[in-house]
Amino acid sequence: MLSKSINIKEIAKRANVSIATVSRALSGNNNVTKETRSKILKIAHELNYKPNLLARSFVKGKTNIIGLILPDISDEFFSEIIKSVDDTSYQDGYFTMVISSHGNRSLVESINTMMNSRIVDGLIVLLSSVNDEIKRTLSSHRIPVVAISGDTSIGNYDIITVDNYKSSRDVVNYLFKKGYKKIAYINGPSENSDAILRHKGFCDECKKLKLTINPAWILNGDFTLLGGEEATNQLLQNKERPEVIFAANDMMAVGCYNSLAKNGYKIPDDIGVIGFDDILISEYLTPPLTTIKVDTETLGKFATEKLIDRINGNDTSKHQVITANTELVIRKSC
Repeated sequence: MLSKSINIKEIAKRANVSIATVSRALSGNNNVTKETRSKILKIAHELNYKPNLLARSFVKGKTNIIGLILPDISDEFFSEIIKSVDDTSYQDGYFTMVISSHGNRSLVESINTMMNSRIVDGLIVLLSSVNDEIKRTLSSHRIPVVAISGDTSIGNYDIITVDNYKSSRDVVNYLFKKGYKKIAYINGPSENSDAILRHKGFCDECKKLKLTINPAWILNGDFTLLGGEEATNQLLQNKERPEVIFAANDMMAVGCYNSLAKNGYKIPDDIGVIGFDDILISEYLTPPLTTIKVDTETLGKFATEKLIDRINGNDTSKHQVITANTELVIRKSC
């Protein structure tokens, strides 16, 4: 096993740069060009270089690790964010530590665990909902925080968000122009800020277009595949069925597909389906799912770049709300 000093020397030799340049690149110092940093990081990876992060933290008061807290790391939507954060952080000489707040561990516990560990230099937290306890917990710590959230009233933090409200209205408008008048809606969790905004957008656009909102066609699917399937089963028990189902995320839309197939309905001939998120599987369903694409790569990239700038003191401006783009991806499901 090569020692740390030999590794750095070998990296410097192969990259044809000084040892000091390698050290700066590996520590995330901005006095290195992106091209040189990428070259050094690539060589370091090839040599299986593993810096002593604990020793570095004692010497410099910095670990070059960022924390990422997500509700559920098994969900495909969140896995795409993890990849984007990890790719972006690595390019800047940082490592990513991921923790999930689902199950027996609350979000507050996850935040405290990450921040009290003193292992991370900053934190990206995906907030599906916000309450006073979460606000107090975030404000009680001193490290930089960037939030990915539909709720932009969290506090004095950089927030990366999606225009859930407008995107949901765009879906209804698209369906209306396609000739659909009887639209069912499967919502996410009642406390989830993204779900709240998507539901409001659906209702407001229906009212604007004078479309009747049938209470029996508004159901909660809890943002899960099983929830989408069960909600669709309920819809099919009504005497009057909708012409199309708008599922507030793609996992529930997959559940719609399962239910409709089991009950002998064809998509879109009998009932259309449209989703929200454009997770990877959406393109490969039969038929491929029409959906709102949320740019998860940009979400993760924006959040990571902003956090690293705050950590390094390169951005001392007022905290920002940055909105990632969405677009309607038209396929064959409605």
